[in-house]
Amino acid sequence: MAMAGEPTKGTETGKITLWGYHSSSCTWRVRLALGLKDIPFEYKPVNFAAGQNKSEEYRKISPLGYVPAVEVDGAAFADSMAIIMYLEEKFPDKKPLLPVDPLARAVVRQVVYLITANIQPLQNVGVLNEIEALLGADARLKWAQDHINAGFTALEQILKKVSGKYTFGDELTIADVVLLPQVENANKRYKVDLTPYPIIARIGKALLELPEVQASLPANQPDYPQ
Repeated sequence: MAMAGEPTKGTETGKITLWGYHSSSCTWRVRLALGLKDIPFEYKPVNFAAGQNKSEEYRKISPLGYVPAVEVDGAAFADSMAIIMYLEEKFPDKKPLLPVDPLARAVVRQVVYLITANIQPLQNVGVLNEIEALLGADARLKWAQDHINAGFTALEQILKKVSGKYTFGDELTIADVVLLPQVENANKRYKVDLTPYPIIARIGKALLELPEVQASLPANQPDYPQ
């Protein structure tokens, strides 16, 4: 097997190779989308502790050295949402994760971008490391909590209008794919009190009951520390 970060040669047509890290919420999104759409893939861990994400080989796949990244049909590209939209467009008949109606799609995307562009980037490890270096460990946690709470306050207002059993009505969408990792990180990693966000908490709990979600959990990945 190739070292994490080494491009595969002679990739089988249609075979999807996912490069990721067990605790990366962005990798989690892609794992969950693949699981919900029942798309087989090969998982190749990228060991951040060993610096494999910074290797020249891996940078050929993911120029910034971020996860996740995929290789498929001789091409390689990174970014969780680029990958998820590729899956949605490449496999439209395998459990569609976007509504058909354009307005409904816009609402789903609003939720997606609220999380992926306005919450998660402000509390990712790189940003928090910079905050801690400048202001100390206490500021690190407060920064993450403040930005998650601001985002969740807005998200809760949106969900009051559009949620059902899940984020958008009773059907699973990309919004659920990005919501779950954010809720779990907020609650477990950053100790955010979810009491003010009953809809977000309820949907997160409902999602955790799904077998596809259980299979996607960080603790169930081969590179999770034992």
